Amino acid sequence: MAMKIKLSNFRILLDLLGKIDLMDDRRHFASKAGSLSLWFKERTSDLLLTLAGLVVVLLATIYVHFLSPPSWERHSKVVNIPAGMSFHEIGRILEENGIVRDHRGFYLLARLQDAIPKVKAGEYELHTSMPPSEVLTKLVRGDVIKYPVTIPEGFNIYQIGEILEQAKVCSKKFFLEKAKDLSFIAALDFDGDSLEGYLFPDTYNFPKGFGEEQVIRQMVARFKTVYASLSKRAEHLGLSRRDVVILASMIEKEAMDDQERRLISAVFHNRLHRGMALQSDPTAVYDLKKRKFKSERITKQDLLRKSPYNTYQIFGLPKGPIANPGLKSLQAVLYPADVNYLYFVSRNNRTHHFSSTLEEHNRAVAKYQKRSKMEKKKEKGKKISS
Repeated sequence: MAMKIKLSNFRILLDLLGKIDLMDDRRHFASKAGSLSLWFKERTSDLLLTLAGLVVVLLATIYVHFLSPPSWERHSKVVNIPAGMSFHEIGRILEENGIVRDHRGFYLLARLQDAIPKVKAGEYELHTSMPPSEVLTKLVRGDVIKYPVTIPEGFNIYQIGEILEQAKVCSKKFFLEKAKDLSFIAALDFDGDSLEGYLFPDTYNFPKGFGEEQVIRQMVARFKTVYASLSKRAEHLGLSRRDVVILASMIEKEAMDDQERRLISAVFHNRLHRGMALQSDPTAVYDLKKRKFKSERITKQDLLRKSPYNTYQIFGLPKGPIANPGLKSLQAVLYPADVNYLYFVSRNNRTHHFSSTLEEHNRAVAKYQKRSKMEKKKEKGKKISS
């Protein structure tokens, strides 16, 4: 009985000691919490200064990598971004040229703006005082350098291809393939076996490596804009667009003097109305495998050659245009001079003699061919004496 009382008292003592320890823990925790609160109060100013410092460092990092140019001195650089290059490689090229300070920061900027897949290849004019965001905007916009490329009136697709290749706009080979691509021609709303005649001669601004399809689309769009103002007149005369362009291409190759375009046009119209062969020399050599230089004479053998373009061997219009005519020749087709001329021959001074009868024409041919032979003999004599 006494043993039971002692155990009971012992348990009560343990419970009491446990409660005392719990009270001590609470007092200790409260003491610690109070100490922590006091520590924060005592160091509030230090914490705020530290936080402010971190914000300043963050803002400075953003400014350096995203907003500030790599240099305050402006030095222009031409930078080429090849097609298919990764953005990391682009960033390194820009860093090497001093256009961006750090290619990794530039990459992060592009990622944040979701601009990486939007960057366009090409040749860019950039400078060292451009902020990274401005550089990125220019690459996304595709604001590449463009060079003026002049396509003279009367050039054919082969000559145009050479100009474009020399200007590094596109390959002549691929340009010609595209200009003869029947599905592409149909998609542009034209017929025929090439786009000869519809590549409007003008001065264009093309970037290097622009590509043959884009070049052709621009030139064809220019033609359509120009022809839109002439289409009603063509309909009034009963001429199709293709007829107008074929005749204009012939006038373009024959005329040296602008004043004669409408006269040459009248000759062609008059001969067509009478059912006469047009007998235009440039049509006889258009589709020669070995193309003649401008200075080479057209021979009798050329005129006798069988070809769907040779108007000495066929009646009516040739198979298609023989060059790409300008506005003046297109207008000349639609507004021929009111004359009855049927023939013309070169005076060998960039102008022609026009005749209404064959007899008059033959006299003019004899006269100017004789004069031409005499001038050639004189020229040879000068070369020998010199």
